[in-house]
Amino acid sequence: MLLCVRTTLTLDDDVAAVIERLRKTRRASFKTIVNEALRLGLQHMAAPQRKCATFRTESADLGRGLVGNVDNVTEVLAVVEGESFR
Repeated sequence: MLLCVRTTLTLDDDVAAVIERLRKTRRASFKTIVNEALRLGLQHMAAPQRKCATFRTESADLGRGLVGNVDNVTEVLAVVEGESFR
């Protein structure tokens, strides 16, 4: 059964520009481009969400830090650059 629905569709400027570009490139009708885009988009939206693989970063022991407390930037600069940084 073929259901034919006529409706008014308000498109954002960027979407309309892409449709127009595709229409000219493919030499297809506006209706054909919109229907194809809707089919692909709806198919994508209806598909189950794929779960992303978990990424883990391995830790590495870099040894003891040269500066004890890095919360105090002034103290860190004094140790790294000497008191002349001021």
